Amino acid sequence: MLHMTNSQDFSYFVHKLQARTQTLRSEIRDTLLRAGNEQYARLAGEVHDAEEESLADLLVDVNLAEITRDVQEVRDIEAALDRISTGKFGVCVTCEEPIARARLEVYPTAKRCLACQQQHDQARAAKAPPSL
Repeated sequence: MLHMTNSQDFSYFVHKLQARTQTLRSEIRDTLLRAGNEQYARLAGEVHDAEEESLADLLVDVNLAEITRDVQEVRDIEAALDRISTGKFGVCVTCEEPIARARLEVYPTAKRCLACQQQHDQARAAKAPPSL
């Protein structure tokens, strides 16, 4: 288990999270530049073939999904950095028990211990509408 009493632990995770943020911001910028260069939206308006239009729409959707995923991860990192600044990093938001260091090494934005996260995921899955 991780007990965040050591300032080196905080520094290590701050550095790890900030490095990931820089990578994500670069990926977001690259995706936006690529989308601007490829001009999928313009292509979708010019094509007259249903297959070409579907491909253009798919490419726009893929770029948007990539950006949405990366932005959400940046938000998760910001929340983790906030928990570090308030001394709540490494503590489960549900049961208030320490989160295993191994979990934080792999998933430094984790806000729940593994058991609570599994319960949270099961609860969300039970509420989700059935997929077609």
